[in-house]
Amino acid sequence: MSIPQSGGGPIESEAQLAGYLESGCKPRDAWRIGTEHEKFGYCKDTLKPIPYDGERSVRAVLEGLRDKHGWSPVMEGDNLIGLEKDGANVSLEPGGQLELSGAPVETIHHTCDEVNVHLAEVKDVADKVGVGFIGLGAAPIWRHDDMPMMPKGRYKLMDAYMQKVGTMGQTMMRRTCTVQVNLDFASEADMVQKLRVALALQPVATALFANSPFLDGKPNGHKSWRARVWRDLDADRTGMLPFVFEDGFGFERYAQYALDVPMYFVYRDGRYIDALGQSFRDFLKGELPALPGETPTLSDWADHLTTIFPEARIKKFMEMRGADGGPWRRLCALPAFWVGLMYDQSALDAAWDVAKGWHAETREALRVAASVEALDAKVGDISMHDLAREVLSIAEAGLKARARPGAGGMVPDETHFLNALQESVESGRVPADELLDRYHGAWNGDLTRIYEEFSY
Repeated sequence: MSIPQSGGGPIESEAQLAGYLESGCKPRDAWRIGTEHEKFGYCKDTLKPIPYDGERSVRAVLEGLRDKHGWSPVMEGDNLIGLEKDGANVSLEPGGQLELSGAPVETIHHTCDEVNVHLAEVKDVADKVGVGFIGLGAAPIWRHDDMPMMPKGRYKLMDAYMQKVGTMGQTMMRRTCTVQVNLDFASEADMVQKLRVALALQPVATALFANSPFLDGKPNGHKSWRARVWRDLDADRTGMLPFVFEDGFGFERYAQYALDVPMYFVYRDGRYIDALGQSFRDFLKGELPALPGETPTLSDWADHLTTIFPEARIKKFMEMRGADGGPWRRLCALPAFWVGLMYDQSALDAAWDVAKGWHAETREALRVAASVEALDAKVGDISMHDLAREVLSIAEAGLKARARPGAGGMVPDETHFLNALQESVESGRVPADELLDRYHGAWNGDLTRIYEEFSY
């Protein structure tokens, strides 16, 4: 989840809204990679989720990172809710999940170094207070009432609203984790092509990274329950955005879509003002019930864009949002997958060639099937396993063409970060398949074994 935006001046015309998105355009040599990943914290002795306060808590971990590893605090009132350092930030998800939002970096090598350092720092602090962290797409055992709600005004408002617009919003907030990557675009045309590829092929990422086959202590019938949750959350702000594939799509059309998404809040003077269900269009006219007579700033628009949750979205950059949280290797594999597809033009063209003939119904069917069956999914004559093999080959070619070396030039490119995905394509098995095998086999139905064997 995002922190409040700042620094935007008044909105004096509606054209500024699309202009805000367009201002993110960057030349190719300025393109960067930002990786975000979430993880569940738990008390090692009880295997229960960690609360916000106490000796074994979210706050204790944040304070340890602040005091021992040089992170600067982010406060909301008297509560420590995040950390900042060197362009990265650590933040709290609603149920206490810890998220690293990485700094914008040039290569996957840098991303992986950042992930490695972060997980080492977290483990250093967590071990001292008896806390562990695990990367999964959904909490395997904990029930809704087990999960604490973090003391952030944004989440309090969202929590109340979620039950009015879907059935799984509170589950998403408390009991899911994801890994995502944020990428740049050069122009409106580049953004359009990338967003179409991102949305169309997001089900492939969902399938390859499926890692949430359990809920409430037992198998849930899906290999990515996290993806299932997002299908019944809030239709106004989630989904596959069919309009993106229509002729004439661009920044203006996305801005109009965002204007029609009901608001959550307005952030003023360190607090969140309830604007649940209200209209940003009314805000532009000075008619927002939450702030009568007041008109928005570009910071308000930036905040509003963070409350929209489709499978891929744009702000001043593009976010790929369809993958379950998972083990270390896959935290580096996700940015490698999308950078391979997006940051080489030949690869991007090839990826679009794969998907450009699909109808909206096909894209949605792939999304649903990926959450249930991962690589075993079939939609019409499309085999997800074959599709993943083809798309992964394109991503590998894209990374080879980028030819960004690492390890002081000893590693010629970034392709080895795809190894975990190559193994899945070769075997047809994703992390959820391994978890289910252990549950039905060596674990003999004892799901508590997952913490010892799969924690960071």
